[in-house]
Amino acid sequence: MTDAPHLALPHWESTPDDLRAATREIKAAIRARIEASGRTVEEVFAVVEARIAARIAEIRADRERGESVWPVIDYADIAAGRVTEAQLDKLRRRGCLVVRGQFSHEQASAWDRDIVDYVETNHFFETYTGPADDFFASVGSKPEIYPIYWSTAQMQARQSEQMATVQAFLNAQWKHESQGQTWFDPSRDSLYPDRIRRRPPGIDSAGLGTHSDPGTLDLWMTRAYQLAFRHLFDGTVEDYDPWDAAYRTAGPQYPGSTMCSAFRTFQGWTALSDMDHDQGVLHTIPIPEAMAYLMLRPLLPDVPADDMCGVTVNQTFPTSERWHAPLLEALSGIPDVRAGDTVWWHCDMVHSVAPVTDQRGWGNVMYIPAAPWCPRNEAYAVSVREAFRTGSSPADFPEEHYERDWVGRFGEESLNATGRRGLGLSV
Repeated sequence: MTDAPHLALPHWESTPDDLRAATREIKAAIRARIEASGRTVEEVFAVVEARIAARIAEIRADRERGESVWPVIDYADIAAGRVTEAQLDKLRRRGCLVVRGQFSHEQASAWDRDIVDYVETNHFFETYTGPADDFFASVGSKPEIYPIYWSTAQMQARQSEQMATVQAFLNAQWKHESQGQTWFDPSRDSLYPDRIRRRPPGIDSAGLGTHSDPGTLDLWMTRAYQLAFRHLFDGTVEDYDPWDAAYRTAGPQYPGSTMCSAFRTFQGWTALSDMDHDQGVLHTIPIPEAMAYLMLRPLLPDVPADDMCGVTVNQTFPTSERWHAPLLEALSGIPDVRAGDTVWWHCDMVHSVAPVTDQRGWGNVMYIPAAPWCPRNEAYAVSVREAFRTGSSPADFPEEHYERDWVGRFGEESLNATGRRGLGLSV
């Protein structure tokens, strides 16, 4: 896509008028690019619609047969290389996975207790000032998302052999070599630090609406993403592959308060408690190709010229009944999970957290993704190392810095070889 449009991106604090003007400009440029291929936007979108409809039909058929929409694979089979081709095919088609028994129930439960000891010893509840993140503030129960990053439990899980094994397995589902380049090292993770969730029994939680996290306006407006999504914009939509990492690992994300500086192949979390499927759990639209629908939908003539179907800066990428109703038919929750299981979903995937009233049991997780070593993640690792050494909140998150003076924080002396490589302290 050598003639991709170059735009002066509006600053993330730009006025609404500036954002609307930039939206009109990029939509006109992309529409012209598609039409230059000899196809209309409507023709290209029809290809995507048909592909999505076929996936929705598969999901509907699984439900009618009483089968799990989510793939489920035992950790022991991943570690032993016994995953079948049928299981791999379902993983690639659905873009999500539950790994059973990645950690023992006893280990996960011990980590859960350790986190409680860590925050209580350091008087977190006496000093907690409320959610600094508007998006997670919407869940309603306080605190539910703890801005804690450097506990022993989190770091032990991040640098564990089990985590490295599953991350490498998931990274291998991606095409990490294409266009004559190697885009990332599938065997090495960058230990992207994220928070924890602890939701107590009896709580009411509003959950989180359907959204995706790969970016906002940068997905249309930056050179790297225009190249990553080149097949959607140059008339070769049949060649679009949501598993091709080309150009994703170098491009910067659009600045703003909801950005993720790292390239994640999969988002993920590790269960620290048993959770039933009907207790406010994660749901996804398990169709990796759905990003093509989301990217092309704003170009259709029924969408105002200055609107990206609700996508803007400083908010997550929304999926709504108004613009994306067919996709929502496929929204599917995870099966029951036990402490020690892990849950993963493709980085582009639309997801939500269901609301719950009077929750039964705890709903506790550590957010740990698969973020393979690549130029983009190596650059972010510089700030991560500094945050780790000082106990600060990582740069992608609100500047709360609760842990700077905490006792019991995981230290550099406790890093193993995997942890040191993940932080860029060794090769």
